[in-house]
Amino acid sequence: MEPKKKYVGTSVVKKDSKALLSGKPLYTDDIAPKDCLIVKLLRSPHAHAWIEEIDLSRALKVEGIETILTYKDCSQKRFTMAGQTFPEPSPYDRLILDQRVRFVGDAVAIVAGETEEAVDKALCLIKVKYQVLEPVLDFHTAKDNKILVHPEDSWKSLCPVGADNKRNLCASDEDSNGDVDAILAGCAHVIDHTYHVKANQQAMMETFRTFTTMDAYGRLNVTSSTQIPFHVRRIVAHALDIPKSKVRVLKPRIGGGFGAKQTVVTEVYPALVTWKTGKPAKLIYTRYESQIASSPRHEMEVHVRLGADENGIFQAIDIYTLSNTGAFGEHGPTTVGLSGHKSIPLYSTTKAYRFAYDVVYTNTMSAGAYRGYGATQGIFALESAVNELARELHMDPTVLVRKIWYMRVTSCRPITAKQQTAVRWTAVWQEPRN
Repeated sequence: MEPKKKYVGTSVVKKDSKALLSGKPLYTDDIAPKDCLIVKLLRSPHAHAWIEEIDLSRALKVEGIETILTYKDCSQKRFTMAGQTFPEPSPYDRLILDQRVRFVGDAVAIVAGETEEAVDKALCLIKVKYQVLEPVLDFHTAKDNKILVHPEDSWKSLCPVGADNKRNLCASDEDSNGDVDAILAGCAHVIDHTYHVKANQQAMMETFRTFTTMDAYGRLNVTSSTQIPFHVRRIVAHALDIPKSKVRVLKPRIGGGFGAKQTVVTEVYPALVTWKTGKPAKLIYTRYESQIASSPRHEMEVHVRLGADENGIFQAIDIYTLSNTGAFGEHGPTTVGLSGHKSIPLYSTTKAYRFAYDVVYTNTMSAGAYRGYGATQGIFALESAVNELARELHMDPTVLVRKIWYMRVTSCRPITAKQQTAVRWTAVWQEPRN
């Protein structure tokens, strides 16, 4: 009998390493059927509008056009594109195509044809009559604004995250311990500043892309450049209002994701085409589409109040985060939580803390997951406040942080020789600077 191979403590050759080194890995578009219908989306030129009429008559006459789908051809079950465990914290606020468009670039119609030239021509021939509505563009004024991004009664939130579409709230909550205001009032030093972190767009090498086919068992096969194949299955089934057993998802090697492909950006559109026509369909986002209609990092404004005693020891931290989820709530309730829950515990010497947040809808591109997942914004804000406190104390920021660290470790267990060395260096660094 051949002895069992031992892998623990040894180098294991990746099965696809040679293919990668020789530039031969297979990505989504490399394995798409040659007879796929080409799918593209007609997008809204308005930030907020109601579709009154869509005239497809001229576009449907273009040779090679298979089908053009509008909101009239879609399920009316709302869903979220966020790849999260069920029940998703992100509200069910989307339709595949909706009569109300909510940002510049929102999908209005799905065009599928035999060639890219035919589809491009048909896109130009679709005539849409819009009732242009006033948008909410400033996330500072979105909460309780008279203009609602999601006024529909079919909107729903599956989890108690403080969401309320009648207030433009995707999520809202507060968590605290101790009397923050009283302790801050007694602090020798208080940093009270607001930090604005703009939305950042991600630009992975492989743009968003999906192709779909029907197999011999009547299942919808979805092959996509995604980070969340299992979630895609549930989301596509829900969006199309079909059983999950009718959906199978395959994930080839992906050319980068960064978190953006934790959102079902493209999958539902070719899936609907294939489900309606029975034919293979393929949607590939251009780089431009990936920039204007995908899932960037959430824009956040973080208000920090940081209190310390005369020795620089933190006494209280108060953080309020205002997050802009855009037109839809993908990952809105979860990214915002990390802005405080990942930043405040860095400094556990405080006697009190408070973390509150609001995630608001606006008529801008929907945000989503991105590397750091909300912690990036909160840590940037709190660490900026720490740096400003250090300047006020005429200390090097690293010295201040070492002091806080020393307080934490010595309060938990006896000090070690290594920690004593660190303290001696801290004493040297604390000498007044020129």
